[in-house]
Amino acid sequence: MQINKYYLSALSAFTIWGFFSLALKPLHDYPSLDILFYRVFLATALLLLINVSFRYDVVKENVKVFRSLSQKDKRKFLTLTVVGGFLLVLNWYLFMFALNHVSLNSASFAYLICPIITTILAFFILKEKLSFWQWFSVVLCLISCTILSYGDLTGLIYSLIIAVTFALYLISQRKNNLFDKFIVLSIQMTIASVVLAPFFPLYSGTTPNESIFYILMIVIVVLFTIIPLFLNLYALKGMNSSAVGILMYTNPLINFLLGIFYFHEKMTTAHIISFSLILISIVIFNERILFKRKMVDER
Repeated sequence: MQINKYYLSALSAFTIWGFFSLALKPLHDYPSLDILFYRVFLATALLLLINVSFRYDVVKENVKVFRSLSQKDKRKFLTLTVVGGFLLVLNWYLFMFALNHVSLNSASFAYLICPIITTILAFFILKEKLSFWQWFSVVLCLISCTILSYGDLTGLIYSLIIAVTFALYLISQRKNNLFDKFIVLSIQMTIASVVLAPFFPLYSGTTPNESIFYILMIVIVVLFTIIPLFLNLYALKGMNSSAVGILMYTNPLINFLLGIFYFHEKMTTAHIISFSLILISIVIFNERILFKRKMVDER
């Protein structure tokens, strides 16, 4: 992988997300749905404010580009944007619920297997080919999931759903590259806000009155939502999915270390075996890419 601005953007995004639990864990007593509501609404408001105040010319230029597209391309863009927004919000909710009410290990496991699941889905959806060793790593991944299911079936289910939703988001946004990524993210958040708004009066809890809630929500929206999402979308503009997949491992490894050494979560034998098999499958899965990088360095 060439170290350039796209590489650094992806690495920065996944590193930032790796420390997300530090801001989310203190909100453990608040309902996950409430955290989702405030996260989406605040992110939407801030994104729209930034676009109107500082990026108005960029918005006008992208509107011109959209109007110049054929009806087919317009439908493609709108479909990918709407689907991406729904997948992102669903992924957020499941991740926050798993982290605060299941375990940080289940969230870590989700993003460890996410690159492999992304490639499997790309095989069926985008018709991308897999090598023998990549299929072998998939088998190891399945064995790991089977072992983990005996020790923590609930955690495994959440891990798989989180991984699948984020994998589908990555695949959909890899093809959604006609417009400014910040504007795409703004549209996705606006759509998510419109969809969630009718449910807020019915399903939201008591309005929080603690200042720490709003301080942490601002930190989550700015530092752990807008900045890394923009960096990730920007990276997808100049990197292929497999390269982004390798850097994605930064996120769960940081989560895993925080879970053990900072939050002191319990590690069962099933967890240790499963995570070990996943780490082995990661090396095997990326063997071709790592070998290619070595060959380039030797020239």
